[in-house]
Amino acid sequence: MQLDLAEKNRQKSRVALLSVISNATLVLLKLAVGTAIGSVSVISEAIHSCVDLLAATIALLAVRKSGKPADEGHPFGHGKVENISGTIEALLIFLAAGWIIFEAIEKLRYPEPMDDAWLGIAVMLISVIANIIVSRNLFRVGKETDSIALMADAWHLRTDIYTSLGVFGGLAVIFSGELIIPDVDLRWVDPVAAIAVALLIAKAAYRLTVESARDLVDVGLPPEEVEDIRRHISAFAPTIRGFHRLRTRKAGSSRFAEFHIRVDASMSVDESHRITDMVADSIKQHYPGTTVTIHIEPCNCALSKEGSCGCLLSDQEKRELTLDNTRVGL
Repeated sequence: MQLDLAEKNRQKSRVALLSVISNATLVLLKLAVGTAIGSVSVISEAIHSCVDLLAATIALLAVRKSGKPADEGHPFGHGKVENISGTIEALLIFLAAGWIIFEAIEKLRYPEPMDDAWLGIAVMLISVIANIIVSRNLFRVGKETDSIALMADAWHLRTDIYTSLGVFGGLAVIFSGELIIPDVDLRWVDPVAAIAVALLIAKAAYRLTVESARDLVDVGLPPEEVEDIRRHISAFAPTIRGFHRLRTRKAGSSRFAEFHIRVDASMSVDESHRITDMVADSIKQHYPGTTVTIHIEPCNCALSKEGSCGCLLSDQEKRELTLDNTRVGL
């Protein structure tokens, strides 16, 4: 059962707020422990969580703003606020990764003793458990509501899980070394783990940048979604004798599709509008929330199949429509 728009927005706001609260708690905990034991990897994780906190706050504001209906100043809605949010979050991660690498290199050059590594191990374990719970909720609601902002926030926390496990492993090596081989200096493990954290963060940031920014420049929908829309249109042949100029884009969770259809020139205005409503409803049932704009053109050909009727279509358009009809068995 499809969720209505109001319920989607409530779910998005609730899970985004949960992410803010979780990240705020982890920032304080990691900073306190990292400073207390002198661990650059734990402090780097605190910075990572601080960036996640900022990202979660941006995501919370974005989902609340994007959920507002279209108005006079924003006739196409506020969906791109989520794309802006996701892009900003990704750029912030890049900055955090650079800072972590710088601090880790300094730590390698000028190593300092570390006390009570077990405290760092404990806080990393808490971080992993908390982020697993919150990220799963973000992924679930993000997929249900098609929210790029929530998906970006979920990937942030998923990355935090892996990096926390890396820091956990590094601290575990240091702690074990102190007990088993106390004469061996393992302080280098901590900054090396921090650098590994930063590289994983940068990789995630690149992926998020691509996914979030693409819709800001009105990139078309993914090929499989465009193909779905073409099938929905072709299913109305031979009433619809041709279609062309199909253009698609996406803003946040909102999709937009516009195209021209060709119908019998003798068809009444009422009938032609009834057909466009049926086509639009078919697409919207498959992709809820899609804005469909259809332009009607007359076709003076009496034949029922566009593949054998010119109807002012170019040769390329004829081939495309014939292929569409073949794929749906028309």
